[in-house]
Amino acid sequence: MYKVSVMYPNQKGSRFDLEYYRTTHMALVEKHMKPFGLLRAEVLRGISGGGGQPAPYVCIGNLYFDSADGYEKGGAASGGVLRADIPNFTDVTPLRQISEVLTIG
Repeated sequence: MYKVSVMYPNQKGSRFDLEYYRTTHMALVEKHMKPFGLLRAEVLRGISGGGGQPAPYVCIGNLYFDSADGYEKGGAASGGVLRADIPNFTDVTPLRQISEVLTIG
């Protein structure tokens, strides 16, 4: 399994509409990415960086795929639609990471 993390840095003075992201944007992501192997998605709201520090990310969206290239193929097919929706919920440029999910033990 492969996980794509879309991480939105917690920048002072930035705008992030978590409810829009969680309901509207992620529904759009699921609609466009499921044909490319999206298994499930989750939204993480940043609470803290520990030790009284602010969370480094205001939000992280995790997308799980059954193949390493599912995200790339989905992004090539409908990334324009998804990217066009970003200004509706934030002015932060996200960071992305594609990871292979490994089991422990």
